[in-house]
Amino acid sequence: MVNINVSEYRWIGIENIDVEIVERKGVGHPDYMADGIAEAVSKELSKYYLKRFNTILHHNVDKVLIVGGQAYPTFGGGEVLQPIYVIVSGRATSYVRTREGVEFIPIGTLVLRAAKNWLRENFRFLNPEEHVIIDYKIGHGSADLVSLFELGLKRMPLANDTSFGTGFAPLSPLESIVYGVERFLNSKELKNKLPVVGEDVKVMGLRVGKKIRLTIAIAMVSKFVKDKGEYMALKDTIKDAILDYIAKKTVEYDVEVHINTADKPEEGILYLTVTGTSAEHGDDGATGRGNRVNGLITPMRPMSLEATAGKNPVSHVGKLYNVVANIIANRVYSEVKGVKEVYVNVLSQIGKPVNEPQIVDIKIVPIERLTSDMIDDAKSIAEETMNKVSELTYEIIENKIQLF
Repeated sequence: MVNINVSEYRWIGIENIDVEIVERKGVGHPDYMADGIAEAVSKELSKYYLKRFNTILHHNVDKVLIVGGQAYPTFGGGEVLQPIYVIVSGRATSYVRTREGVEFIPIGTLVLRAAKNWLRENFRFLNPEEHVIIDYKIGHGSADLVSLFELGLKRMPLANDTSFGTGFAPLSPLESIVYGVERFLNSKELKNKLPVVGEDVKVMGLRVGKKIRLTIAIAMVSKFVKDKGEYMALKDTIKDAILDYIAKKTVEYDVEVHINTADKPEEGILYLTVTGTSAEHGDDGATGRGNRVNGLITPMRPMSLEATAGKNPVSHVGKLYNVVANIIANRVYSEVKGVKEVYVNVLSQIGKPVNEPQIVDIKIVPIERLTSDMIDDAKSIAEETMNKVSELTYEIIENKIQLF
């Protein structure tokens, strides 16, 4: 049996606090790039291990660093002067002892393939062959496949750390807007209409009472801008598109949008990039500094500082328990009647089966009052989710679960 605690959380609710702050770093932000590459490498390793050995061997590649390069954007063009430097760091099983002997794993090849493919899939104008240098420092490890099979590959994995995961539901209107606006700006539909919008989009949302202000940084692609006047006109066009998107969401708030507020047109300072990311010109990034599992950075809510990206999806509770907490929170909110908000914390103990956490703590803000039926339903959801925790491994590898 899973140790589950359900209690009433007495507070006014996120929408009733005077000030709310929410952030989302978009796909082209250097911190998101670090997360994306780390996770792509983990998935590549996992798939290779599964194909060759029918199991996912130990690895953690959750220490990726993006070191900004240098570029010279100009109206109608520009060029990259110094490439972005990416270093993938961590540990991975690099050779395996089998009955036939020792089999070596092409770690470097897998790292480079995963990183370059991720960049190709997520950027239109960033060429991984010309604009990026990818390096890796992976600590070596070994595995004895015979021993693994003798121990039993089907047994429940053991937590490799004492750590916790955190989740909550539902998203507030501001959180939904911040998340949705970044996804809208990085959608294929908008890119087709406004290709000037680079992949590096950061949305910072502030709500004071019933007024929302979005401060949005958008890396504008220089080859689509002929002069300063067109740049300013394009900012207005993008702003109108954002406001139209928000209006369709029937939000009962006054919303104002500010784009690239550091621009100083009179001094010729504009947010122009050649490749669509600030990483081309001095902006650095690191794994774990970006979005949490729900895709947001929410300082007004409980958050885990664990980086989900790059950790192995089998036994690393820093990854699994943040996913689990988010799933439980969303299921309790949507399936249990009378829930206004719900907060979930799941705590592991190193060496214990991943489906046996020390505690699953569920705090419910009820619409009226917390009943015994609500408690029982929440416990059932938590126990069912924890008993299926090992199934999440394959859902993560198959890109069925959002991690950042």
